[in-house]
Amino acid sequence: MNIKLLEKLKEVFDPEELEKPSIGDLVIRRIDKSKLKDNGDGTYDYEGSLVFSDLSLASLLQIPYRFRVVKGDFDCTRNQLITLEGAPEKVGRDFYCHSNKLTTLEGAPREVGGGFYCYNNSLATLKGAPEYVGREFNCSYNKLTTLEGSPKYVGRDFCCSCNKLTTLEGSPKYVGRDFDCPRNHLTTLEGAPREVGGGFYCFNNFLISLKGAPKYVGESFICSDNKLTTLEGAPEY
Repeated sequence: MNIKLLEKLKEVFDPEELEKPSIGDLVIRRIDKSKLKDNGDGTYDYEGSLVFSDLSLASLLQIPYRFRVVKGDFDCTRNQLITLEGAPEKVGRDFYCHSNKLTTLEGAPREVGGGFYCYNNSLATLKGAPEYVGREFNCSYNKLTTLEGSPKYVGRDFCCSCNKLTTLEGSPKYVGRDFDCPRNHLTTLEGAPREVGGGFYCFNNFLISLKGAPKYVGESFICSDNKLTTLEGAPEY
């Protein structure tokens, strides 16, 4: 570029802004093209992990590839996302989308082999969540009033604490370890899983009975800081 022209531009524009890469450039830099596999239908598989955090993305459609399967982690945390449209169909390990502005999980992968972390968003429903999550599912610190749309299977912990739930209707059918639902507005445990492999934590709610609690809890059952007048309905084991 002509040096005199460059000097003139610097007088008008902030030099740092002139050199600042676009969001598109930053996205491309985080994709190792040697790990892309073209599926021949407009989608790609990726042999590894993809990290698109802290890019000010307004949409995952700003990523120039449509991913069918990502075999490692997929991380889109701390952006400006309100939807997951454009996410991979399947993620082999963990899917991170926390600390965005999500109001829906529509577009999320149908299957996640590791954990799914959507906490600290603005979700009022879990509609669109994966059906299968191999490890943890954490939807705490949202605006949930229902668990309808939850995964059917969660291999380890399910955490829905610090929401506005009044019931556990819609909970996963299977939770392999802990079920955490403290600091909600629960008045009933109806809808809770019948069996929890780890602990069940429902403290700091508005429960007056334990009706609807799991029949079997593998570890601790903590129901302190409620308004209980009876323990009827407590786990049998």
